[in-house]
Order: sequence, then C-alpha cells, then structure tokens
Amino acid sequence: MILAEMRLFMSKAGALDSSWQQVLGDELNQPYMRQLREFLAMEKAAGKVIFPPGPFIFNAFNHTPFEQVRVVIIGQDPYHGPGQAHGLSFSVQSGTRIPPSLANIFKEMEADLGIRMSGSGDLTPWADQGVLLLNATLTVEQARAGSHQKKGWERFTDTVIQRLNEQRDGLVFVLWGSYAQKKGAMIDQNKHLVLKSVHPSPLSAHRGFFGQKPFSRINQYLVSRGQPPIQWQL
Repeated sequence: MILAEMRLFMSKAGALDSSWQQVLGDELNQPYMRQLREFLAMEKAAGKVIFPPGPFIFNAFNHTPFEQVRVVIIGQDPYHGPGQAHGLSFSVQSGTRIPPSLANIFKEMEADLGIRMSGSGDLTPWADQGVLLLNATLTVEQARAGSHQKKGWERFTDTVIQRLNEQRDGLVFVLWGSYAQKKGAMIDQNKHLVLKSVHPSPLSAHRGFFGQKPFSRINQYLVSRGQPPIQWQL
C-alpha cells in the first residue's frame, strides 16, 4: 500500500503539487529514491506501522507550493506516536496532545506577540500562508525515533533546501537546534534571512530559545519586503 502511495505522490500524475514536481522532478527518479521506496515497501510488508500515513508524507509540499514559500521551518523527524504526525514539522493532528517542543514554541509566541493559542497543535494554517514546515526525514516507524534516518530522505530534503536557496529570493529560514543549522549551512544569507537558535525542546529551550522573538522578526522582514505578515494565531 505505501509503495503505491509513494509512487502516486512521486509521479507526474500524482497528488504532489505541480510546482514541486517541476522543481524536484529529476530528483524523484534518482536511484536513491527508488531504494527509499523499496525500503518503505519492505517495512510495510513486514507489518511495521509507518508515520505519517501515506497520504500525508508530502503534506508540507502540497500545502505550500514552491512559488508560495515565504518561510521555511526545518525539523528533524516526524513524531512517532499514533495520531501525531501529518507531514508538517512540529505540527500534530487536531485533537492530539501538544508535544513539549511545540508547547515551548507557543510559549515563545505568546511572549513575542501576545498571542494565546487555541489549544490545537495543527499548524496547517501556517503552511497555507507560505510557511514550509519541512522535516529532514519524512517518515518514521512507530515508537522508533530516527528509524528512517540515512535511508535517503535527508538527500531529498537537502535538494529541497538547495533549490529554494537558489531559485527564490527573500525567504526566511528558521533553524532551531544544531541539526537544523547544519542542514541549513548551504543557505545564502545575502539572499535570505536566516534565524538561528537552540532547539525548543525542554532540554534546551532555556539555553537560548526563549526570548529570541522569531515570529515578530519574521513578520518584520516580510513586511519590509512588501509582503503581508504571517497570521500566527491558531
């Protein structure tokens, strides 16, 4: 099932947004991507539960077409618990308990903008405004964090970042934590705004995440370029 879903999303006739098909089309047929599809098919055939569900694997791309990207927030792995991951970094499906890192993101947003969130952790409204919520690895096995790392996804998402960096101007890249900062090392800071801090995880947030005011800084930059600000309220 997941193999068929992957083929659907990666084919020209599939659900992957047409703008991303044009930008990434050559990458989708690379040998490493074929190997990745085979790996996912074997995992599924072995009875393993993979998150997010197949239709959500490319959710970030389908909610945020290439030419509409304004902000990129880079995460690492999808959440690996039931009902959580739905293809957007840091986001969880509606009705799911808000994870600690996302709770800290909301806490910083309230301090920065005075916004009190509704209690939903579904960040789809951000994605629909041009915030690409990009995980480095797009799938994971249930209850096994990092289980699909180094299978090919990182190369794919490196290409996404590279092409955004090269083909777009004036984007905001948000790099929380050392992993995201290493992944974003290729970004041209003469063309784009790059915001860096420690990760919002409870293990590190008090060492430099809180007080950075990333959300107001993003909006100030967008407005300075004649764009509407992101409406962060959920």
